[in-house]
Amino acid sequence: MIGPLNLLSSERAAEPASADGYADHPRRMGFFTDTSVCIGCKACEVACKEWNHVPEDGLNFTAMSYDNTEGLGADTWRHVKFIEQRKPLGRQEPGLLHELASPISFNGQVGQVAPAAPKLAALPQASPDGSPFIDFRWLMASDVCKHCTDAACLDVCPTGALFRTEFGTVVVQEDVCNGCGYCVPACPFGVLDQREGDGRIWKCTLCYDRISYGEEPACAKACPTNSIQFGELDELRERARGRLAQLHEGGVRDAQLYLDGKEDGIGGAGAFFLLLDEPEVYGLPPDPVVTTRDLPRMWKLVGAAAGALFATAVSSFVRAGK
Repeated sequence: MIGPLNLLSSERAAEPASADGYADHPRRMGFFTDTSVCIGCKACEVACKEWNHVPEDGLNFTAMSYDNTEGLGADTWRHVKFIEQRKPLGRQEPGLLHELASPISFNGQVGQVAPAAPKLAALPQASPDGSPFIDFRWLMASDVCKHCTDAACLDVCPTGALFRTEFGTVVVQEDVCNGCGYCVPACPFGVLDQREGDGRIWKCTLCYDRISYGEEPACAKACPTNSIQFGELDELRERARGRLAQLHEGGVRDAQLYLDGKEDGIGGAGAFFLLLDEPEVYGLPPDPVVTTRDLPRMWKLVGAAAGALFATAVSSFVRAGK
């Protein structure tokens, strides 16, 4: 259960909720998604739809492995990606299956690390026709809105439909949204989308209604491997660093944390990830930047240009009157 923990003023200065006017608020909450233990079951997608009454988005053949939803959108607030790679995992030997320890529920304790499983089965080094086996692995990852600290969608929304909650998350109020769509191109991750036949914007709320009452979001609750972890961001970051060190020790040298710090171009994210390859492999921007970062400078330039134009017009009018 999540209790509202009051912050000291010095601590609160780093909280986005403080910048948005919350004088007294809980610590910032968010998601840590450990893709190394995602099994692609899509339980998170289903739970999200059921709890939030999100319409089904079609069971379409997309030619993208076993992915029937393609990406995040107004009707897909959680999206499980399937990526096939001809590449071994860590110290995996050709033709040999190997599992690393995973931070899943073990002995009834969520978050404990299960002991490393032994090499499970030796496979023949060649197929029946004599050709060698090719190393292969699945990369699976549950994607979601990043709930940015510097959220461009908030900057451009003209109606206040998008707002920051006391938990530091970003939520859209569908009854206030006018469907202008300004926020859609503003998002550096392509998360925001207008619902067909509706026109309004819909996206992950990080289950604002659930966390307000001390419950974890539906997707995290449904995840059978604890791939989606919910909690205070500072605690999640510490946990993620420990998991990353464990993977590196296990030989998974490409493993890396994505959006886990404040120097990521969006001032920090409320949802960050442990990836087993480069962000581009997962369809994520390697260097995301808040798209409205130059707006203050642009408005200053516009003001200066307008002032110069006004001065020129006045000068011309004065000269013409002489």
